[in-house]
Amino acid sequence: MNITERFLNYTKFDTQSSEESQTVPSTSKQLIFAKFLKEELEREGLEDVEMDDKGYLYATLPANMKESVPTIGFISHYDTSPDCSGADIKPRIVENYNGKEIVLSEGIVSSPRKFPELLSHVGEDLIVTDGHTLLGADDKAGIAEIVQAMCYLRDHQEVKHGKIRVAFNPDEEIGMGAHHFDVERFGCDWAYTMDGGDVGELEFENFNAASAKITIKGVSVHPGYAKGKMVNANRLAAEFAALLPGKETPEETEGYQGFYHLIGMQTNTELGRLSYIIRDHDREKFEQRKRFIHQCAERMNEKYGEGTVTAEVNDQYYNMKEKIEPDNMHVIDLVLHAMQQVGVAPKVKPIRGGTDGAQLSFKGLPCPNIFAGGINFHGPYEFVPIQSMEKAMQVVVKICELVADFNK
Repeated sequence: MNITERFLNYTKFDTQSSEESQTVPSTSKQLIFAKFLKEELEREGLEDVEMDDKGYLYATLPANMKESVPTIGFISHYDTSPDCSGADIKPRIVENYNGKEIVLSEGIVSSPRKFPELLSHVGEDLIVTDGHTLLGADDKAGIAEIVQAMCYLRDHQEVKHGKIRVAFNPDEEIGMGAHHFDVERFGCDWAYTMDGGDVGELEFENFNAASAKITIKGVSVHPGYAKGKMVNANRLAAEFAALLPGKETPEETEGYQGFYHLIGMQTNTELGRLSYIIRDHDREKFEQRKRFIHQCAERMNEKYGEGTVTAEVNDQYYNMKEKIEPDNMHVIDLVLHAMQQVGVAPKVKPIRGGTDGAQLSFKGLPCPNIFAGGINFHGPYEFVPIQSMEKAMQVVVKICELVADFNK
C-alpha cells in the first residue's frame, strides 16, 4: 500500500472531537478508527501493539542493530477539528496542479487569489475536499507518514535503526491529547509530533497558553424603576471587553506577538459569562497578561461593588522552548540534518498555537513538531500535496537512520 492509499483510507473515518464532551475520548467514533488503526499496525508487523481504554495507541518497530542507541518516538493525533464536519469526506486528487482555480463543487472554488499557498505546489498532485467537509490531513497525514515510514524500514533492513516507538492519540484538537498520554509507557528518550503544516516546517517554540472565564453578576429590575438598582450584566460584559487592548487580538497580531482572544460571550441582564484564551511566547509577558485580566476584574469591582466580576484564569500549556533549549538541541539538529539530506529546505518558526508536544515536553519527553504537509486546516479548503506526505515520510526514515549513528 502506498502513502496515498493509506491516507485516503483514513479519511473514510469521521473522527471529529467535541469540546462539549466530558468523556475520554470525547467522541466514541474516534475509537472506531483507533481500532482499525490498531489492526493495521498488527497486520504491518509492528510489535507491542496496544490500545488503552481511552484510545491511546502504542506500538514498536524493533531495532535491527545490536548497538545501543536512543529510543525515539513519532506521534500523531487521529481526531479532527470540531470547527468543520469530518463526516462523509469526499477527497479527490488534482493531478499536476496548474496554478489555477480548483472547483471543489458547484459554487465552491479554491483560488490562489484567496489561498496563495497553492502556487507553491504547482506541478504537484493535490488531495482536496469537495468543499463541504474538512479533509483530515490534520493529522491523518501525519499518521500515514509515520506508518508508511515504519513499513519502509521494515522492508529495508539495510537501513540500520534503533528501537522506534509510535503513538496515536485522540482529542488533540480540543487541547486534551497529551493529558492521558503515558510517557513512561511510551519509553522514549525523545519524540516528534508529525503535526505541522507545509513542507519544511519545524517548530520547537509555541505559545504559553491559558484560559480565562469571566463571570459578571447583575441585578435585574424593571427598567422603569431601575435607577440606582439595576446592574446590567450585558452592559458590564461589553465594558469588560473594552478594557482589553483592541490591537492585541489574533486578527491584529503575528509572529511572536501575543493576544487576548474572546471566544465566547453569553449574557443577559442578571448574568454575563465571557470566555477568553490568553497567548504569548514570552513567559513573563504571559504572566503579565494573566495578571491584567485579574486587574480588569478588580477595576470593575471597584466601580460596581465587590463580587460583581470574578475572573478564573487557568494555565493550559507552556512554551516547549524552555525544555528544548539548551540541553536538548540535538533533537532539533537531527531533524535539520534529516531534512537537508532528503532535499527539504527547513523552515524553523514559532507556532502560533500549541501541540501535544508542548505538554509532553513538560512531562519529560522533549517533543518538537515536524511538518505533515497539509495546508488550510480545519476547513473545506484544506488540501495536502502527495509529494509533501512523501517528503515527510522520508524525513522520518532519515531521522531514524541518523539516530543509529547518534552515539558513535
